[in-house]
Amino acid sequence: MSAPVFRPLAVSAALISLSGDAARVMAQQASSLSPLVVTEWKVPWANSRPRDPYVAADGKVWFVGQAGNYVANLDPATGKFRRYEVEEGTHPHNLIIDRQGRVWFSGNTNARIVSLDASTGKSTIYRMPNPAAKDPHTMTFDRTGNLWFTAQFSNFVGHLDTKSGAIHLMPSPTKDSRPYGIVVDPSGRPFFDEFNTNKIGSIDPATMAIKEYTLPERARPRRIAVTSDGTIWYGDFMQGMLGRLDPRTGNVREFPLPDAATSLPYAMASDDRDRIWLAETGVQPNKLVGFDPRTGKWISVTPISESGGGTIRHMIYHAPTKSLWFGTDANTIGRARIP
Repeated sequence: MSAPVFRPLAVSAALISLSGDAARVMAQQASSLSPLVVTEWKVPWANSRPRDPYVAADGKVWFVGQAGNYVANLDPATGKFRRYEVEEGTHPHNLIIDRQGRVWFSGNTNARIVSLDASTGKSTIYRMPNPAAKDPHTMTFDRTGNLWFTAQFSNFVGHLDTKSGAIHLMPSPTKDSRPYGIVVDPSGRPFFDEFNTNKIGSIDPATMAIKEYTLPERARPRRIAVTSDGTIWYGDFMQGMLGRLDPRTGNVREFPLPDAATSLPYAMASDDRDRIWLAETGVQPNKLVGFDPRTGKWISVTPISESGGGTIRHMIYHAPTKSLWFGTDANTIGRARIP
């Protein structure tokens, strides 16, 4: 059993008001805000890179140990962890849970996606149909329960029919573009970012045709999020920007992050009020920052001061508990409650 590190932060955050063009220097105004309350649980398996937590219906938090080659869950109520071994050489990268409660994870180094029935321990393996698709990366479900995923260095995006097990692979139109984060918009259309170039792609689920949207020249989107109006948001890892793409017009606007070019925005998620949350990983400790699109203002800055975070690579928003969940390279699973 691992006791949580609980720390309600008592410091004031900064409210950063943005005005004018994104290239202008943003003005920072002092303002007292309710900070996020962060709790971290130390994972008992050292240096295992716990990442990509996902909250199941029973409240348990599932995650993968990418370096430790396992899948596990945490019961936040008791602090207990349970570990499930996976095939040697899998190095699972991402984990999501379907409506039936099955756990799905990507085998980032052995070219497969795996579903796990936690009640029986039985797993089903879905192998990539093309040997060139070596590294399934990030996954998401659409409204029909089928699964979409990226394969970063293989330069593919894919669709897995969860009923038949059939996998359809589509090469990214831009060579060596490194498809990375992926989301599905409210209409059921998948969007993915191309981390090695300044583009975001969308997929027509009926035809599997890919359309690319061009971002500012030096932009390098690493993760993306979507809001209820279908707007696509991205963290520009190289320029320290939060970007907004309107797929209807192709228009893009960028907002400098609180720590600007040093921020290296990585993990990101949108909440049920369409606010955007990112992890600044270029600063130590990492910081969770929140942005309200309605006002164009940064609304929260919360350092991960206990563990430091190391690097927060992916996170989700869990609406029932109004919380962000994340894993850290400091070997913790974290929860940040949003006021």
